[in-house]
Amino acid sequence: MEPDVARAPRLTESAGAVFAVLAGAGRATRPQLASLAGLSKPTVSAAVAELEGVRLAAHSGTASSGTGRNAAVYRLGPAAGAVLAVDLGPALTRVRGCALDGSLLAEATGSRAGAADVVREALDALPADAPLRTIVVAVGDVTAPRKEGAGMRPATAKAGPVFDAVAVALPPDVPVHLENNVNCAALAELHEGAARGRNTFGYLRIGVGIGLGIVVGGQVLSGANGAAGELARLPYPWDDGREPRHEALEEYIGARSLLRRAAEAWPDTDGPCPGTAEQLFALAGQGRAAARAVVDRHAVDVGRLAAAVTAVLDPGLVVLGGSTGAYPQLLHGVRAELARLSWPTEVVSSTVGDLGTVVGAARLAVSRGVQTVTESAGVKD
Repeated sequence: MEPDVARAPRLTESAGAVFAVLAGAGRATRPQLASLAGLSKPTVSAAVAELEGVRLAAHSGTASSGTGRNAAVYRLGPAAGAVLAVDLGPALTRVRGCALDGSLLAEATGSRAGAADVVREALDALPADAPLRTIVVAVGDVTAPRKEGAGMRPATAKAGPVFDAVAVALPPDVPVHLENNVNCAALAELHEGAARGRNTFGYLRIGVGIGLGIVVGGQVLSGANGAAGELARLPYPWDDGREPRHEALEEYIGARSLLRRAAEAWPDTDGPCPGTAEQLFALAGQGRAAARAVVDRHAVDVGRLAAAVTAVLDPGLVVLGGSTGAYPQLLHGVRAELARLSWPTEVVSSTVGDLGTVVGAARLAVSRGVQTVTESAGVKD
């Protein structure tokens, strides 16, 4: 059973501010809400009563105030609702449903081919009485709004067909926002991963494809066309007598070419050639010379790409992620090549792993969901 779709009730400006603070805190007393919202205690008391009246806030026990008195604790109420985050990955579809305080309500994972069924599974697991506020879909494509006013869709055929297949499973009348998958993963690294405490960095994803999430001042940089960080469009090859081809760099450095190079270089005496990146890196970690040579060369290639990023952005920190980029065996080679070619830059491996995109998409969905509740605030004041 799908969750309800409902419009948020109209709120006073103070109630909207308190709701946003409560969503961020998860649980809080009225004095804590007053401090976080910068409002007086009487104003917060009135706002909490208003939120309780429309079931956007609920009493959640008591806490000692330290003065011998117990203070009432509040949380979001059942009418606050839920959001959905969908990661349309190259192989797997991951879906998370969250409350507006960020707590996990439902999740599902399945094949890319069965993406619509994965979405339906997550929707069915959400509380039936929780209004669905917004949906964020992460795609491996540029996601700028279309000028003809047809809403957001992937800009190219790269992600268009799978998005269209999933769209039929999404509830009508719920706002759907598209975001680039690498940008979502960069947000996850910023808030929960290797870039915590660093407001400016580059998240370099190397896997089946390549991409860059650019975070400056704590915000993801999208660009005029929504295409900032589309490293696949870097001209390659670029040499005398050689004409750059469309997305040739992604073809060269992506996981499929990495495995092809391994197959070409693999000696018969070393047994079966690894068929996956996981197997290749495992053999390299065991010290197998052929695997080590392929991985070392890949590290040099990734280091050169990181040097190109650093030459333009000077981010101070590069986080390596993706199905091949996140392997720690690459770090030494990437750091060495980057140090040889560009500015001093810290390089670390991702700590959120394969879940980074759906985690970041869920964070965006929660933020937009809170906004849908608070955007009408002030009309009653």
